[in-house]
Amino acid sequence: MVELFTSEGCSSCPPAEGYLGELAQRRDVLALAYHVDYWDDLGWRDRFGLQEAVQRQRAYARALGLSAVFTPQAVVDGQESLVGSDRSAIARSLERPRSGVAVALSAHDGEIVVDFEQQANVAPSDVVLLAYQRTAISHIGRGENAGRTLEEYNIVRGLRSLGRWTGEKRQYRFPAGSLPQEATDVAIIVQPLGQAPIIGAAALALR
Repeated sequence: MVELFTSEGCSSCPPAEGYLGELAQRRDVLALAYHVDYWDDLGWRDRFGLQEAVQRQRAYARALGLSAVFTPQAVVDGQESLVGSDRSAIARSLERPRSGVAVALSAHDGEIVVDFEQQANVAPSDVVLLAYQRTAISHIGRGENAGRTLEEYNIVRGLRSLGRWTGEKRQYRFPAGSLPQEATDVAIIVQPLGQAPIIGAAALALR
């Protein structure tokens, strides 16, 4: 999983967002963009900015022992922080073998359904639902990217915890109608408490 922390107000971010768009085409990678809002006072308000994205990025800084947050920042599998435009470093990180827990994600009768079979040796984990928008075009009028037209990918529009899971057989249900209207897809991530390395993920296209 690749989580990119980015902003339309950051001139270094468009190359990282372009690379994220390439990663989003891979079937073996869940690539998501979190737009932070702390660039908004420098001339351009990012319409996709989320305070929850800032909170998540700061939690990673604490978990990974970083002295500060930055953009574009890519966090791979919740355990490695890299510059989001550093294609070679991210590619190397994605080549490493990994294993995790199985997550079944589906949609039925107006609900998003998450199923877990019983699995051994699972640390207490948050089950997090993320709603995201597959693509968007933004015309930037001010700030560092003034005059540019940006193509953006897999933009997180909302996130929330569905609860805690510790390896038991379990089902979570969530009303699809409460998702942001712009959401085209949803993802589930399973992450041990304290925003530790991610142990499971799944994605589902809504349309």
